[in-house]
Amino acid sequence: MLRSMYSGISGMKNMQIKLDVIGNNIANVNTFGFKKGRITFKDAMYQTIGSASGGTATRGGINAKQVGLGSEIASIDTIHTESSMQNTSRPLDLAITKGDGYFVVNDGGQDYFTRAGNFYIDETGLLVNSDGFRVQGFNPETNARGDITIPKQIDEGGNSVGLQSISISQTGEIIAQYENGTVNTISNIALARFSNAEGLDKAGGNLYQSSPNSGDPQFGIGGGAYGTVVSGKLEMSNVDLSEEFTEMIVAQRGFQANSRIITTSDEILQELVNLKR
Repeated sequence: MLRSMYSGISGMKNMQIKLDVIGNNIANVNTFGFKKGRITFKDAMYQTIGSASGGTATRGGINAKQVGLGSEIASIDTIHTESSMQNTSRPLDLAITKGDGYFVVNDGGQDYFTRAGNFYIDETGLLVNSDGFRVQGFNPETNARGDITIPKQIDEGGNSVGLQSISISQTGEIIAQYENGTVNTISNIALARFSNAEGLDKAGGNLYQSSPNSGDPQFGIGGGAYGTVVSGKLEMSNVDLSEEFTEMIVAQRGFQANSRIITTSDEILQELVNLKR
């Protein structure tokens, strides 16, 4: 069977996966904290039909004769570049800027990491994300982590005093002010960094999981390499639609070219079959 046919099949499969990656990027163009994917390729194995030989006293060397057998996927990368911010003026909408930190949330048994900082206070006062995962706080003095609880009201002389406002500093410190003027410092929002952020596994729902290649998380608070916590803003997706549409055209043309290789190979095989007639 012609090698070109199998090479064309591998190229078509790879272009299909490239379109899958592009489609996922475009579908998440308005997803807060989304980091786009990128696919790269490499050439596959080669069949040697003539070995290389060194030169002699009477003649020069000869290069190897090798025929390629198509392409393979080299990697599917997650590009963790920082994106633009959307102003929401909501105190519990948080973004991380000028740093590579991630917010930490916990489902009751496992830590997840995210750049999407749209957080809420549930009926018990816990700070949670949109899926109800608990946002983690961090004490830099004791290296202790735990859930963040923001009381919606406090008792003052037997009277219940309601929560008036919340402010969050650039280090992630949560400050609650109550209707009687009482100001309480609640906690610091935990941030996490990784030796290799591109090694994180996507878990869906704007969440990442650590992997053997990402390294263990290093916990801290806002500032320095972790980045500055900005209240009232959300980080947008880093997908560039013009770039994605260009890559989509390239993938489509690549798919068409590889399919033409298969049809041409088929025509050649048909000619060989017709020789017997």
